Amino acid sequence: MSGNIPKGAFLLPLTLFLILLLLPLFRNFIQPSPKTYATNLETKETRRCNIFSGNWVPYPKEPYYNNETCPFILDQINCIKNGRPDRDFLKLRWKPHDCELPLFDATQFLELVRGKSMAFVGDSMATNQLESLLCLINTVAHPEDITAKYTSNDNIFFRWWFVLDYNFTVTTMWSPFLVKFNDSDPTGLGSYSPTKLYLDEADEAWSSKIKDFDFVVFSSGQWFFRPLTFYENRQVVGCQKCENSSELNYYGYKKAFRTAFRTIRKLEGFKGLAFLVTHSPEHFENGAWNEGGSCNRTKPLEEKGVYENGDIVEALHQIQLEEFNIAIEKGLRFGLIDITDAMGMRTDAHPGRFRPVGGKNSNLNLNDCVHWCLPGAVDTWNEFLLYLMKLEAEKHR
Repeated sequence: MSGNIPKGAFLLPLTLFLILLLLPLFRNFIQPSPKTYATNLETKETRRCNIFSGNWVPYPKEPYYNNETCPFILDQINCIKNGRPDRDFLKLRWKPHDCELPLFDATQFLELVRGKSMAFVGDSMATNQLESLLCLINTVAHPEDITAKYTSNDNIFFRWWFVLDYNFTVTTMWSPFLVKFNDSDPTGLGSYSPTKLYLDEADEAWSSKIKDFDFVVFSSGQWFFRPLTFYENRQVVGCQKCENSSELNYYGYKKAFRTAFRTIRKLEGFKGLAFLVTHSPEHFENGAWNEGGSCNRTKPLEEKGVYENGDIVEALHQIQLEEFNIAIEKGLRFGLIDITDAMGMRTDAHPGRFRPVGGKNSNLNLNDCVHWCLPGAVDTWNEFLLYLMKLEAEKHR
């Protein structure tokens, strides 16, 4: 009876099976995941290697600098000066799975930025990376503080440096939400003070100053956990941690990044290159920051995302990637510095309890599990930055 079955009857099911089996692979081939390398800085090198996918591996050599050779480390993140006894957190380096991440070459960086300017825009994560960069640059040429030319020297939120030998200017512009905001606490230090966010208006603290910069690095996100009221067209459209609710509302986070990226894309006269540094994870364990939470680990995690509130960080990370891709599709020259997974493993790299004591704002019971020790893991962010800048430079040779 089987001799009467047409030969094609076996070929059709087999063909359908093979199509279903290979379809996901084909999709991945023609549609690269936004997490791997969605950027218009893409080259053959970036398609071959995702530098943001990897692990931390032992690295016995000394850091690029230390707390004695670099004068730019704020006391808050100067962990060795503040008494941290272990050094294992300095003996690790990021290793991508499929290639090597080059060491930071300060001379090479300064040649790329000769005669140019760079701004770090955002919250204290932007400042953290900037201080790392100043320390790295300082191994070759000393950055001079020229803040007094632009604003008062006691304004800690807006600082400017100039590297004379390379005619390079670098600045930090404080803008914790990237959009216009009005804090009920004029000092901005009250973590529970309600804050009004105007989600359709970019913060003029950066948007009015950025036009002539050659490089702009956005790094923000830590302030979006407080009570917020969202405005669009000067009308209330929502809120977060309000009306007896403690829930996060990601709408404000999403709209703030969209507005920031739209603003720089449409900014008349801006011809620079922008970068997004993705969300930097915090690692409080056994309680929130104000409930005795700490970060006492001395070894990194072996897997990404397996820490308290890792799901929240991943949600924020995905929002950033979505808004980043939208900005690219609309024509913004944009590079992605995707630090979220790598830093998610570094529960060991925060100041923790090794922070300055004394002063009216000091609280011995508070651990800093948000910022990053210098020197330390945050230096990797600038290795990523230089890697992308070199790729961009090679495209225009």
